[in-house]
Amino acid sequence: MASKSTNIFSLIFSFYFLGLAHLKLVNALSPTYYDQTCPNAESTITSVVKKAMLNDPTVPAALLRMHFHDCFIRGCDGSVLLNSTEKNIAEKDSPPNISLHAFYVIDNAKKAVEALCPKTVSCADILALAARDAVTLSGGPTWDVPKGRKDGRVSKIIETLQLPAQTFNISQLQQSFAQRGLSLDDLVALSGGHTLGFAHCSSFQNRIHNFNSNQSVDPTLESSFADGLKRACPAKNTAKNAGANLDSTPTTFDNRYYKLLLQGKSIFSSDQSLVTSAKSKALVSKFASSQQEFQKAFVKSMIKMSNINGGQEVRLNCRVVN
Repeated sequence: MASKSTNIFSLIFSFYFLGLAHLKLVNALSPTYYDQTCPNAESTITSVVKKAMLNDPTVPAALLRMHFHDCFIRGCDGSVLLNSTEKNIAEKDSPPNISLHAFYVIDNAKKAVEALCPKTVSCADILALAARDAVTLSGGPTWDVPKGRKDGRVSKIIETLQLPAQTFNISQLQQSFAQRGLSLDDLVALSGGHTLGFAHCSSFQNRIHNFNSNQSVDPTLESSFADGLKRACPAKNTAKNAGANLDSTPTTFDNRYYKLLLQGKSIFSSDQSLVTSAKSKALVSKFASSQQEFQKAFVKSMIKMSNINGGQEVRLNCRVVN
């Protein structure tokens, strides 16, 4: 009996220290992490992002989405950046990630930072900083990004099934976010990232054609807005690049997304689900009426999300493990 109790105590003791180790890993992140080892890392990354934006206005939305998708699988460890190999299909080649682009921006930033400070700045940190720059350079807020993440060594296509889908209802979204320690407030604030970017027809086709057995179009869509989406994406659409902007100012980080959401002019059904519960709708209304409140909440939730960490190394090439 004593032996059994001792084993149970040892197990509890082990889990306690595993918990402390995890907390230490998260708390090890610091805005000043590279102040001594690579003081010009942030300005170098910002310059690379700025240059890419001048050539391609879709870069900010791409970098922000890339960071979200990275953090939701194995934490913010740069696993979304890894290439597939002969023996493994990586996250970036999964259906939810196949439309991700602008990986070259991270490659260019890594190359520039490596020239300054070899083997020092992780790809995960570069992506987190680039996502912040994408927001700031699009007219949104800026913030001090906690740094010190390590890069992961695992990237599996099967794990992208954990990403929240565009068809999720509010309960499914809450569950997905809660599994990562994120609240309903975080869910609504981070959804505001959809103020940037473009959606291909396939991601919202379910709302404008054959919605259900009784209705062709999702009745929560404002009628003239739905008509516009149907014109852009006809039932037998063959245009590869057809789709719609996520809001009416797709290259400006503002609160227009929330205003349109209240008017029934959202692209994804997961976005529209934010107004189906009293608490989430109240937050949508709050952010729609105050850009300042939205930006404050977004920054807080971005920092919280980007603290989900789990890597082991600093990659030399963001596309392959060391």
